Amino acid sequence: MDRVTVFRSFIAKSPQDPFPRYGLAMELKGRGDHDGAWTEFATLLESFPDYVPTYLMAAGFLVDLGKNTEAKDLFRRGIDAAGRKGDLHAKRELEAALAQLE
Repeated sequence: MDRVTVFRSFIAKSPQDPFPRYGLAMELKGRGDHDGAWTEFATLLESFPDYVPTYLMAAGFLVDLGKNTEAKDLFRRGIDAAGRKGDLHAKRELEAALAQLE
């Protein structure tokens, strides 16, 4: 069974767990499936807005696609989410990534 199938089975078993969907997004990104990866990132951002790891990876993905304006917005949203969660390490990472774009 390939990794995409495994992640999809985990998602079906635990739809309220963001981690398998995050893993699927990263796997699809790594395979060059931009549409599939973005679909999963977008679902994560909508369904799990407090799942902080999504912001850095999804915004970085947008940077890779040359969508810097959208990436900046996503970095800012991630900074807010990390602040709400008290995740100072992630907040600093997101701030540094945003600073590189500005």
